Amino acid sequence: MDAERGSVRSVLSGVRRSGAPAAAGPRTEVPRAAGRRPEAQLPRSRRPATRAPVQEATSPWILMYHSVAVEEDDPYQLTVSPERFAEQIAWLHRRGRRGVSVRELMRARAAGRADNMVGLTFDDGYADFGRFAVPILQAYGFTATAYVVADLLGRANDWDVKGPRKKLLTVQEVTELAAAGWEIGSHGLGHQALPGLPADVLTTQTRESRRVLEEVVGGPVTGFCYPYGAVDLPATLAVRDAGYDYACAIAHSPLTGRYALPRCYVGDRDGAWRLRAKRGRHRLRDTVTELRRNRLAARSASKGRAGAEREETQGSAGARSTAGGSERPAGERAGRRGAGR
Repeated sequence: MDAERGSVRSVLSGVRRSGAPAAAGPRTEVPRAAGRRPEAQLPRSRRPATRAPVQEATSPWILMYHSVAVEEDDPYQLTVSPERFAEQIAWLHRRGRRGVSVRELMRARAAGRADNMVGLTFDDGYADFGRFAVPILQAYGFTATAYVVADLLGRANDWDVKGPRKKLLTVQEVTELAAAGWEIGSHGLGHQALPGLPADVLTTQTRESRRVLEEVVGGPVTGFCYPYGAVDLPATLAVRDAGYDYACAIAHSPLTGRYALPRCYVGDRDGAWRLRAKRGRHRLRDTVTELRRNRLAARSASKGRAGAEREETQGSAGARSTAGGSERPAGERAGRRGAGR
């Protein structure tokens, strides 16, 4: 792992000397300052790690892609053909939706202007993102986020044991995409699931992957995507305290919120009616998740009140017992002690 990071940094030194050629693409987000790229700093914790991230009642609609290519062998169903992908993007456009990066989506949401936006994400950082997905997105003025594995740039998806070997974006390609305005997010160091990892390993996976990628893109990396979509509370806390602004999961859960954003899987079979159904299912799951939260909160509050009432009752009973004993006549108490003998 360290050796791979070293190779990434050695390539970076050459990129800095020669300058990164700008790839064609939209620049719809905050422009990067001219001049020398800022050196990435190890992010500091912004909030106490003892409190869980804030949960929201509704979540933005975010589509989850992986690979856009022609693939006959696809056991994990992670590949969408370029033709199908073009149809899906055209459908979004006809519906009045604009595909954007999650970074742009979260900013627009905070400003109250995200009603017609849909987040577009591409996990794992496959090289075919630049070859097939980017030109189609450009044709509609859409943007997207590519989540890349920091230690595996330029290598292959070796974690998919049964799937076909797919090339991953290189350091140079990631640099060019970021320079052209595409958001680059972290997918960890080596595509390792985070739940169950020790705290120090969680810190390394989140902070070090961000630091490495900030050197690659020459600017801040604010988004994280959990490998395999696997997430638990310690993972969300580690991501938040590593300085990210948001994180993407897959399924709705009690953790759903800014640091566990649910997403809709999109595959090669998904045409217009299936996408419409998935949009409705996403909204339904938002509602169910919020109802479950409210029910759990009510139970916790009820248990808290019941516990307080028990303590109060026990305290009152003890006080009455003590008071009653002290009020008995001295002769009565003495008589009872004698009878006891």
